Amino acid sequence: MSMMEKIEAPAPGPREPVKLGSEAHLRLMCRMLLDTHDPYRPALIEWPVLEEEPRAKIVSLPIWDMAVQTEGRTGLFVKTFGETLTDPLLKAAVDMDAFEESRHKVVLADMVKAYGIALEPEPDYPRPKDPEWAFMRSGYSECIDSFFGFGLFKVAKDTGFFPPALIDTFEPVMREEGRHILFFVNWVAWRRRTMPWWRRPWFEAKVIAVWAFLIWERIDMAKGMGSNTKAQENNFTLNGSKELGVELGFGELAAICLAENDRRLAPYDKRLIRPRFVPGAIRLISRFMRKPKPVTT
Repeated sequence: MSMMEKIEAPAPGPREPVKLGSEAHLRLMCRMLLDTHDPYRPALIEWPVLEEEPRAKIVSLPIWDMAVQTEGRTGLFVKTFGETLTDPLLKAAVDMDAFEESRHKVVLADMVKAYGIALEPEPDYPRPKDPEWAFMRSGYSECIDSFFGFGLFKVAKDTGFFPPALIDTFEPVMREEGRHILFFVNWVAWRRRTMPWWRRPWFEAKVIAVWAFLIWERIDMAKGMGSNTKAQENNFTLNGSKELGVELGFGELAAICLAENDRRLAPYDKRLIRPRFVPGAIRLISRFMRKPKPVTT
């Protein structure tokens, strides 16, 4: 099979069984990402004119520096990982992922410019020494942030914090985040089943190390809450409902995030596995946080 034939290989038929780690699995996850690409151009986005009050609310959110920098770093990390790949179909999918992540940065940069949001000077993004580690760090981080982001986006929509026109403008970005985490968790499943057995312990150690890094990073951020602006930005995924003018308990926010996570991933092929760790952890925590029923006499 030539390189072009490999890239254009279709996804498995709807009734074809797909075993994790198989060639069919690779084609399914790559074609999902490639075939659902939205070719919108940030330069053509017409940012809606906002009244002063909603514009001031949006400007006041402590997330824009973090959002722009995260997308810039993620785009580089994914692009660098794509440069290491030899399988043409997988490389095409990862390159598409990198392009879309970099496009998110452009969209955000255009938005903050349109609404007069002042940003800190953007730092340099050094190329990662271990591209696979960087790709995994970005992927698992997106699994965390997208899960809460889906719920907070829903809250912002339902409360009117984001005007309908702005919701419509950002909807393609939210759809792409769902596609990216779906592709990533399937790549992890495919990767661990296709590597030589003697490399698996090192790969699993990387997975554990990435999760440990991300969990510690968020614990460290939580300790820095208060006057620390950077900490406030990074904790927005957990405390964002307050910034959106809604007092939601953890259980209420968790229920919204779980429902939105399921809804956004539902349209895609059911043979692709879904992110499990974050939704599973939130469901477990929610069970233990439920208030006991009042005692009746």
